[in-house]
Amino acid sequence: MNAQDRAAGSRAHQEVARVVLETAQAMYAKGLVEGTAGNVSGRVVDGTFCLTPSSLGYEAMQTSDLVFVDAGGGVVAGEGHPSSEKSLHLACYRQWSEVGGVVHCHPLYASMFAVARQTIPAAIEEVVIYIGGDVEVCDYHLTGSDELGEAVAAALGRRSAVLMANHGLVTVGRDPADALHAALVVERTAHIVWGARLLGTPGSVPAKVNQDFAGVYRWVRESSWGGET
Repeated sequence: MNAQDRAAGSRAHQEVARVVLETAQAMYAKGLVEGTAGNVSGRVVDGTFCLTPSSLGYEAMQTSDLVFVDAGGGVVAGEGHPSSEKSLHLACYRQWSEVGGVVHCHPLYASMFAVARQTIPAAIEEVVIYIGGDVEVCDYHLTGSDELGEAVAAALGRRSAVLMANHGLVTVGRDPADALHAALVVERTAHIVWGARLLGTPGSVPAKVNQDFAGVYRWVRESSWGGET
């Protein structure tokens, strides 16, 4: 690798680290996690992945605290320990080559659906546009386990979000910021559905509308997600 390639690689790592940190701090500021819970990652063009570290508060976190790992989970840069959920992140990247960012969080209303093991229905149009359809629940597996990662990656299908039974939410996107937007859409929808059920029986978006907007989601994912931040 020549000096120009090394410089380009360094800039790519710095840019991904910046986006991962900004996304993680926004996730915390918006109340999607408490304390050091949750984690964020981004894919780098060289095939490595930038993850938030384990057990470090988001407000104090800096880009120098982030950890880069290879596809096998081995640390290639950074002094800390990568998130205990690194297997979950890496499984999503392996399964879906277009994914450039992953967010794992514990938003209140979405987590209620996860604990109840109930799907969050695509009751408003934006859920289909940004998520692809209903947010389903994958089977329970132990936190941090390879089994959980594989279950989440498989359950995502061609959607941007999946609930983990008795745990929380995982979202993916073209980059970490896009994955965070998906998480916010899911949480808002979970809150709306929860309230609508208190008022009565929620109505459904017409099937044809859902089908058309699902096509928009697929087009955006196929045309603009590149798998690189």
